[in-house]
Amino acid sequence: MAKDMFSLNGKVAVVSGATGVLAGASARHLCERGAKVAFLGRDEKKLSEAEDFASSGGYCAIALKCDVLDKKSLEAARERILGEWGSVDILVNGAGGNASGATVPPDSDVFSLDISAYRGVVDLNLTGTLLPTLVFGECFKKSKMGVVVNFSSMSADRPLTRVLGYSNAKAAVENLTKWLAVEFAQKIGEGVRVNAIAPGFFLSSQNRSLLLNPDSSPTSRGRDIIRNTPFRRFGNPEEIFGALVYLCSDASKFVTGVVIPVDGGFSAFAGV
Repeated sequence: MAKDMFSLNGKVAVVSGATGVLAGASARHLCERGAKVAFLGRDEKKLSEAEDFASSGGYCAIALKCDVLDKKSLEAARERILGEWGSVDILVNGAGGNASGATVPPDSDVFSLDISAYRGVVDLNLTGTLLPTLVFGECFKKSKMGVVVNFSSMSADRPLTRVLGYSNAKAAVENLTKWLAVEFAQKIGEGVRVNAIAPGFFLSSQNRSLLLNPDSSPTSRGRDIIRNTPFRRFGNPEEIFGALVYLCSDASKFVTGVVIPVDGGFSAFAGV
């Protein structure tokens, strides 16, 4: 029987930001694919819901309160996971987000930017990707095997109006993805790979009010996005799963330093 290159059975996966929409859905799907999954996040209610999901489905998972900007918090989570399962095979850096002060609304300009909020958004998205990679990458350094999957954004390669801090941070995440891919391959070996997924427009708690009106019809910005997405709709969380499983599994064994768009064609469309 041929080996299933996409199998994740028995793999230990750590997912940061697992109390969010996309990262949370991704963590649940990894459970369904047979991985042992550590849900990391700050929302205790959502962590409790993750535990209920695992318990009701008979999945092997733990939910840990963790701050991706706090090295000690990450190290404590790592030791708990190693104590529970003995290894870490996969790290999905799903933590991130935006803040109103780091945006430039239509009725203002860039000179009114809140630099403190801007720094916070860059720190959360960029340092919040690097620091977990350094902490959990220690496991990969020892085993010479491991996979990192980062979350980028459409705003990284094609900067979008308004979201200045988020665009800058995600562009840096893509650079970091490629930099670490080379660093790990050269310093540790080909068994450690670093890639990223760049989602298109998926509804989440952070962007729902920007994209949808209270009656669920698209806002002006939402209509602009749909008009520039060849599929003419927003994405559904489960449409991330194929790229995620590919990057986490041996199916992508010779792939590192890439960013895969999952965007309904947004990044390929010139608008005409």
